[in-house]
Order: sequence, then structure tokens, then C-alpha cells
Amino acid sequence: MDTTICRGILRNGPGASFLEGENSRRYLEGERIWSGYLAHFADRRVYARRLPQIDYETGRPMLIMWPDVPAPPEPRCELYFNERLVKYPASFLGHMAINVSGEIFNFSHKINENEAMRPEEYFYRPALGEFAPHPQTFRDNTDDPQKPYYDKFGRLFMRTIHVLHIAGLDTEALARYYHRELDRIHAAPPDPKRPDAYADFNLFTRSCSTIIRDGLRAAGYTKISGIFPRDLFVNAAYFFLTQPPASGIRVARLTLRQLSVPEAAPSVMPPLLNPLNRCRERRMPQT
Repeated sequence: MDTTICRGILRNGPGASFLEGENSRRYLEGERIWSGYLAHFADRRVYARRLPQIDYETGRPMLIMWPDVPAPPEPRCELYFNERLVKYPASFLGHMAINVSGEIFNFSHKINENEAMRPEEYFYRPALGEFAPHPQTFRDNTDDPQKPYYDKFGRLFMRTIHVLHIAGLDTEALARYYHRELDRIHAAPPDPKRPDAYADFNLFTRSCSTIIRDGLRAAGYTKISGIFPRDLFVNAAYFFLTQPPASGIRVARLTLRQLSVPEAAPSVMPPLLNPLNRCRERRMPQT
């Protein structure tokens, strides 16, 4: 499959949508471009490439697009706290992921959501094919194994994401740790009651946030604590923001606002459950 990356300005004309490259050359004309990209990226410079997954309507590999912006310097680590999805009760506490030098590690109670991926896939997958919600139930549905709907398209279209950018960590050690955890998860025996679930998942000891926390602790940051996603994010932010300059750690915080699309309702901020973290959040140094 051709995975060549195209670059150009996304045009949404009355007759066709396409990428306009240098010398007004048109790329991807006649291809299906997801409506979410047209709504948010029209007349902006973007990258595009094909994914291995198939668009169920066209039978062709789907296209992914993402903004053409400078990549952050390497090496780096970014913690992502994702606000909760209102249509999934299991999402009540939100979600955590971690970016280690451009590789995003995601851990979940669902086997297929335990993965390492490039940032454009984490943030900007289209709501097409297997990434989309089911067209009738508007949520995940795998009743048809030939056409599963996982409802896991680009996270930035699904939620507001709070980011903690950290420079100065041992990114090689962190990447090794999280790759070992993914290998362990995928080697685990399947759950006999739910074949799509990770049998050893545990909300308190082995979840999206505790696996990330344990990786940070294994890298030497043993004072970081927290069980649930938002509590871990606030605790980690407070810890790294209060490190002395001599530590070599540099930190910045930012918020990536959800890009509204019909396939996802607005996300909601979950509560902080540890009262100490409420105090830490109020006392957090500004960046």
C-alpha cells in the first residue's frame, strides 16, 4: 500500500476536495476526505497519508490528515489527560496516555486499544471504517466481525486534552518500560468472558493511569502518585513543576481544545478524587 506523505493546502471546493501543492498541483482529488478534516482544516496546510485500515463505504484504505505545524524538539515526554466521554460510563474518570519522543503509548481495558502509535494517529484518525462509531448505535459495536466499529478515532476530535510537556527525563528508559508493558498485555491469556478485554486490567492497580505512573516511578521519579487519571496528572504536574532548576527538568502546560464533529459529544472534566490534589492544583506554579 502506498503510504507516501502528501503536503499541501486542503481545499474544499464546490465540485471536489483536494490538497493543493506547489504550482497549484492537485493531490487526492476524487478521494474521500473525512468531513471532520474539511470542517477544521480547510484552507490550512496539512499532511496526508494512507492508513492500512479500510473505509467501509469505499473499500479503499482511508486517508489521515493532520496540521502542518513544527514538531516539538526531541527528546521529550508529554502526559495527556483526556477528559471523559459522556456516552461511556467506563470513561467517567477520564483517560491518560503518554508521548515518549514522538511515540504515544495508550493503555486500556480493551485489548485493541493497548497500542503505541504516532501522534497524528492518536490525535487525528478519521471517524471512518473501524475507527468510527456504529452508524445506528453511535458508539462501539463489534457484532459484525467483518465490519467492527471501535469508536476510537482521533482523540482530539473526541475530547479536550490537557498536556504536560516535560523535557529532561530519561526517555529511552521510559520507552523500554512501556514497550515491555504492551508486550506483556498482548501476551496475556484472553478473558474467557470478554475476548476483547484485557483480563488483567484493574482500575486500582493496572489501568491506563497506573501503568503510566509506574513507568515514571521506574525511571526514578518515585514520589509521583495517583490512581485515577486526573489525580495522576495533577500530582505529576505539581511534582515536575516544583523541581529545582538544577534537576534539568523543564515543564510547560497547555490545553488542546476538542475539535467539534458530529460523531462525538463535548467531553466533560471529571472530578479530582484526592483532596490533596485539589490543593496542589490551586497552588500549581504557572508556566
